[in-house]
Amino acid sequence: MLAAQAAAEAPGFLSPSGVEIAFLLVGLVTLGAAVVTVTTRQLVHAALWLVVALGGLAVEYLLLTAEFIAWVQVLIYVGSVVVLLLFGLMLTKAPIGRSPDADSGNRPVALGVALAAAVALVWVVVDAFRTTWIDLDGAVQGSTEVTGATLFKHWVLPFEALSVLLLAALVGAIVLSRKKEQAR
Repeated sequence: MLAAQAAAEAPGFLSPSGVEIAFLLVGLVTLGAAVVTVTTRQLVHAALWLVVALGGLAVEYLLLTAEFIAWVQVLIYVGSVVVLLLFGLMLTKAPIGRSPDADSGNRPVALGVALAAAVALVWVVVDAFRTTWIDLDGAVQGSTEVTGATLFKHWVLPFEALSVLLLAALVGAIVLSRKKEQAR
């Protein structure tokens, strides 16, 4: 009798909470923005839709109670990477409007490759984490303590390599824009 009463009181699969509904809606908006990012023919619009997609990911992290990761997403990706991308577009004098050379005509092939990659990624992730259990008694995953320890223990070199790569891209954009001005 107690088991039936507990099952009746507990929310089930078909009765999602408000957080789960918000997660789904924000996920759909983020997916839509990501699709528009890769399908638009205007480079500046693609960068702005990328801001929406990356911002949606930050909201998803907040809904998963990973506040530190959410703010890193906003500061690093939305704040720095997109600004660097826009600076690169402006410094190289990329076309602002529609770019006919931005579409190679290989959309069906690209869609097939993207779907195959998505299926392979889902399969690998499901296979890798099928028997993984989460320790609920330890530190909260996504907390500042756990994230900082993981970042500075395992991911320092890739993090620094990415910062050097972004700096090189910015310097390259400046060099390319200066050479065109001197040739005139």
